[in-house]
Amino acid sequence: MWFSRKGRLLLISLLSVVFLVDFYFHLWPVLMRRIGRDCGCSESREETSKLQQLFSHPLYLPQDPLTPALQHRLLDIHETNEKYMKRVAHLHRKEEIQKHNAAWNSSTHVTETTFNLSIPWLQFHLEISQDALYPRSSKTVQKLIDWMGNMTIIKADLTQDAKKLKGECDCEKIVKPSGTHLKLVLQFQDLGKAMFKPMRQRREEETPEDFFYFVDVQRHNAEIAAFHLDRILDFRRVPPVAGRLVNVTSEILKVTPNEDLKDVFFVSPAKNVCFFARCPYSCKTEYAVCGNPHLLEGSLSAYLPSHFDAFRISVQNPWKRAYTFTGKEEWEVNPSYCDQVKQTEPYTNMKRLLNMMDLAIFDFLTGNMDRHHYELFTKFEDDGFLLHMDNARGFGRHSYDEITILAPVYQCCLVKEDTWLRLRLLSTPEYRLSDVMRESLSQDRLQNILTEPHLLALDRRLQTVLRVVEACVQKYGNGSVIIKEKRKRTVPTHGQQRTV
Repeated sequence: MWFSRKGRLLLISLLSVVFLVDFYFHLWPVLMRRIGRDCGCSESREETSKLQQLFSHPLYLPQDPLTPALQHRLLDIHETNEKYMKRVAHLHRKEEIQKHNAAWNSSTHVTETTFNLSIPWLQFHLEISQDALYPRSSKTVQKLIDWMGNMTIIKADLTQDAKKLKGECDCEKIVKPSGTHLKLVLQFQDLGKAMFKPMRQRREEETPEDFFYFVDVQRHNAEIAAFHLDRILDFRRVPPVAGRLVNVTSEILKVTPNEDLKDVFFVSPAKNVCFFARCPYSCKTEYAVCGNPHLLEGSLSAYLPSHFDAFRISVQNPWKRAYTFTGKEEWEVNPSYCDQVKQTEPYTNMKRLLNMMDLAIFDFLTGNMDRHHYELFTKFEDDGFLLHMDNARGFGRHSYDEITILAPVYQCCLVKEDTWLRLRLLSTPEYRLSDVMRESLSQDRLQNILTEPHLLALDRRLQTVLRVVEACVQKYGNGSVIIKEKRKRTVPTHGQQRTV
């Protein structure tokens, strides 16, 4: 009896030891993994945001004040707020008249405009300085993106370019930059505006290799991706862009007062609502964009202050391409072309020339060959920056890199020191450009802005930029190629000593 009881105790002890060993080495790790998955703790430790790490790097730390000095700000705060208040008051008077008319017409809908000085588009305008469209420390940009993605659309209209043409386009000049592509101006309930570019091409489609750059379609996702890339490069020269699903019936057709715009709407055989641009080479139903049946993807680019409030000029790019089927520009046949540019105003100023290098690098990374002009604010003159606008022809081909977009860089052999340091940083595994772009784009309301091949192409093109600059350094020396930016610095020509 005693032996059997002792045997049972030994058996129980042995089984307990086996259970504890199994629990410690097998069950406990499984349990901890499940707990970590439920609370997100393990992922938060293992998958630290590369984008947050990038913006916390010393090269990205806010050095510019949130409120720029008065002489460096584009708009005067008090004047801008007063103009806004007058516009709201004017609209309130119009709304009172509409309400009076609505009392006699039950089908009339009156939208009330609210007065709000903290509205994101207004704060965005007030943050523009001579250094960038927004400071590094800006919290307004994300608010503006969210605002464009959610705010009620009260009016849709054609752009001023389209209105000037009045639907008449010369087919013999279609290879010229015409600005007549399918895009609309959308106005929101609080007086803000955005440029709407609809989806024209599926994400996985590439521009056919036989297409000329000047007849390529404009891609809404390219506009979105260009904004995110510009911010990651710390240029901050692309106005904020948001992706949005727009109801083409209720948010465009029913709110436009423009009869010309109404006339280009139709219902397709698939019962989808579609519209097209009024131009002989694109006013055909096969060039139309269609909802599904009403919803259509598009990009919304924030409007800059009006020309009346902050005048901008459009300057022809000295490395502009020939917008003909057979012609070539001088820079395409003359390797020493940059020496001529350096002796021509305004490129005798080093800041302007270095800004052109930034623009060329930005366009090469996106694959945009259509940079025929650039814009800048006249108030800042040569101390300002170049606007990186109209990027919808980028990201067309991920399988091909057009090296001639980098012509300004390899012909002039110049690059800003800050730009160079950030490019090198983005080439490291910790801050890999494709990774931070993927994370940044995931914040948009639309999904999969760029396909994986386009993201990987960014890494490949970045390596090309680094090799081009390194070749210049080997030829002319680090101090003559990588320039610490200063204002009002003159540019040496190739024949002069390359020391700055």
